[in-house]
Amino acid sequence: MTLQFPRMPEQITKAESRILDYISNNPEEFLLSSIGEVGEKLDVSGTTISRFVRRLGCGDYKELKRLVADQNISEGPAAKLMQTLHSEEAFTVNNWFLRQQMYLQKTLEGLEQEEFQKAVSALCSAHRVFIHAKSASSSLGQLLMFRLRRLGIQSVLLPSGGSEVLEGLSQAKAGDLVIMFSFSKLSQEGKMILGYRKEAGYQTLTFISRAFVPEEERADIQLFAYRGEAKEYHSMTAPAALVDALVVAVSEQMGEASVENLSHLYHMKKTYAPNR
Repeated sequence: MTLQFPRMPEQITKAESRILDYISNNPEEFLLSSIGEVGEKLDVSGTTISRFVRRLGCGDYKELKRLVADQNISEGPAAKLMQTLHSEEAFTVNNWFLRQQMYLQKTLEGLEQEEFQKAVSALCSAHRVFIHAKSASSSLGQLLMFRLRRLGIQSVLLPSGGSEVLEGLSQAKAGDLVIMFSFSKLSQEGKMILGYRKEAGYQTLTFISRAFVPEEERADIQLFAYRGEAKEYHSMTAPAALVDALVVAVSEQMGEASVENLSHLYHMKKTYAPNR
């Protein structure tokens, strides 16, 4: 849900970004929550929320609630695409690439470096890597699996949906890593993956585009990638760049082992597939 405010500050803090993200993605829950309850959930003070409310141009918390309640915004892929196309005077490839630069910058600002390093270490130490990606994210899952296999990391692509996910997930054990792409909301398959991790003992890593994620939807490791506002066409530029950055960092940490794996693959191709 994309909200319109009397004014939007040019610069907002990480705490304010969490507040805005929470309100946009959980409007019904927000409308039923007091300022203290929201502050406790987001780990920010009531003073911070009140100050941000005023920076948005609202007189107080109650006025912000009325604004959220009154707005009825169209959703869905078609509406998002139309919103993106009409956000500029005319679409040009130059404007589009400039926008992607902004998405990459926002990703860099929202990405926790400690989480990124945890992801690198988890991939390097994992016995096996299971990847779940569906819909538009399936291309990212394929890319990640391809890159990891070239480094000699055993990677498996889980079925995209339904009970078949459980059939693949049943093979995951302690020492394995399960990766999923859960940008705007947690899918039913994502709930299965998080729900089964305690019993199986595997670690979880998720790619998100939300500044706030409820505790029950949190993976062990979370990597943030900005894809645009809720009502915009959702770009895959930043997530794809983040996948490649992760693979390069893993390769560097593996050191000579990654070079040996790539060299071995190269010689196999020369020997057994000379025409390729």
